[in-house]
Amino acid sequence: MKLKKIIDKLDLEIVVENKLEVEVKGGYCGDLLSNVMAKAQKGDLWFTVQSHQNVIAVALLTEVAAVVVSENFEIEDKAIKRAKEKGVNILRSKLTSYELAGLLYQLENKQVED
Repeated sequence: MKLKKIIDKLDLEIVVENKLEVEVKGGYCGDLLSNVMAKAQKGDLWFTVQSHQNVIAVALLTEVAAVVVSENFEIEDKAIKRAKEKGVNILRSKLTSYELAGLLYQLENKQVED
């Protein structure tokens, strides 16, 4: 499913927009950067409360489709600037990572109305 459609369905705020037509292949929840580097897959949506510039480096390394900052955490200006420079999508939601992952799972399995 395309990232743009998921943004609409999950009512995500776009903080940094780069490539919204990218295909999302799954999701990953994690706040420990070393674990995300080891486990997140190319094309995943990465749900996290981390919002500093090191997140952008990990997003680039893992080639996730977007970083989704949950629970409306503030995103550091340095991270936003770096994401714009490097072409990383950053999204935000008031929902928890758990709730977002569940909704993404439902979307992938067609359990949410189109």
